[in-house]
Amino acid sequence: MENFDGIGRWRSTNVAGNPIDARGTLANGIAVDGPISLRNALVKDRSVFTTTITRKLLTYALGRGVEYYDAPAVRQIVRTAAADDYRWSALIAGVVNSTPFQMRSTEPQ
Repeated sequence: MENFDGIGRWRSTNVAGNPIDARGTLANGIAVDGPISLRNALVKDRSVFTTTITRKLLTYALGRGVEYYDAPAVRQIVRTAAADDYRWSALIAGVVNSTPFQMRSTEPQ
């Protein structure tokens, strides 16, 4: 994503005029060299990407970080979404119907 500036415009050189090197390696060892290869790497294993998105959605929905004891709920949401071709609606419904979301509480103020 290095080729995009702060407001999303494409650039081939940085502010110093040097060519941008957009190459990198993901945590799973897959090499990427720009937006297209990054997209291809992310969709190669949809469950990994979906798990990350689910964790982020659940974090937002719970108002706290996802903990180790939330892992079964995350796995269940991803499995359920897989049956529905990983649709956003399936992820959101999975979060809303999950035990951590249903059992969340707020601290008294």
